[in-house]
Amino acid sequence: MGILERMRLDGKKIFVTGGAQGIGLSIAMGLAEAGADIALVDINLPEAEKAARLVKDKTGREAFAVYADVTCPQSVDTMIETILKKFNRIDVAFCNAGIALNMAAEEMTYEQWKNIIDVNLSGVFLTAVAAGKVMLKQGGGSIINTASMSAHVVNVPQRQSAYNTSKAGVIQLTKSLAVEWATRNVRVNSISPGYISTELILASPTLKPLIDEWKKLSPLKRLGTPDELQAIAVYLAGDTSMFTTGSDFIIDGAYTSI
Repeated sequence: MGILERMRLDGKKIFVTGGAQGIGLSIAMGLAEAGADIALVDINLPEAEKAARLVKDKTGREAFAVYADVTCPQSVDTMIETILKKFNRIDVAFCNAGIALNMAAEEMTYEQWKNIIDVNLSGVFLTAVAAGKVMLKQGGGSIINTASMSAHVVNVPQRQSAYNTSKAGVIQLTKSLAVEWATRNVRVNSISPGYISTELILASPTLKPLIDEWKKLSPLKRLGTPDELQAIAVYLAGDTSMFTTGSDFIIDGAYTSI
């Protein structure tokens, strides 16, 4: 069997949080195109349902929407129960839900700080550990967390200390879980995207004006596209990456290299 055949995800059962749009939806589409069945998890259930129909129509794979607030342990537990009722197992968890806040630290309230940490870091902890418990019982699985190049550098010109801190935490959480579960066949890795041209960025009145500045600072002089993250997700979800755990993959057009 050749490498392309071995990278197929036929029959794997996967959930993607933050799956209703942007990076989450693109990753879900790529995983489904590789043969996986997908649960698209989001706090916006109508949008997740629309995304699930799109994935199913375009790929022919099973896809359905699940509501979850990743900051709420009970909501995450209910999400896992719902997915298991449908799929009977969880082979891959893509913990992607996240939010951003661009604000000077001295102007930020504690509630704003805590909200970023709750969603971006605690939310990844809750969903990754909930999935990990299932995978440990069933004998293995792969967890992929969305970190950010902002875990490696301090972005400019926007000020985003809470976001940067949360994403750095995701990488250390990823490494910690990978080591804890290494001998039990549960792999944990993270992806650190650079600036990606999602709908949210392109429509944001505060972020869209920064795009030209970001391009000037990037060696490639452009933003990435969501589909340019699909290949690494397919690799990490599949059996060809069985020796890959505890790693962070920076997909940023060399932004953090300078």
